[in-house]
Amino acid sequence: MTMEQVLNLLLLRFGLLVGGLVVLALLVFAVALGLRRRGKLGAARRYAAPVARAMSRRLDGRGAARGRGASRGGGSLTGTALRAAARHLGDDGRGQRERGTGR
Repeated sequence: MTMEQVLNLLLLRFGLLVGGLVVLALLVFAVALGLRRRGKLGAARRYAAPVARAMSRRLDGRGAARGRGASRGGGSLTGTALRAAARHLGDDGRGQRERGTGR
């Protein structure tokens, strides 16, 4: 296998990964838009917020167990995304934390 073929395979893999992430983001956006139009977005946020917080705590705990502030590699990006999602899901749309959510 020549270097050109290896680079082509790496580029193809990267393209498929990015394409998959774009499709996933569009799917999540479409679901959120559909829930918003039906008036059920608030209920979905109430279900999703504890899950995002729990996953964020789990990823933080795994990184701390390794002796670092964040887990290695893509885990830190995943943890950051989940923490941002938990913060976004936990507020009421005006930047204020909702009462009764979390601990």
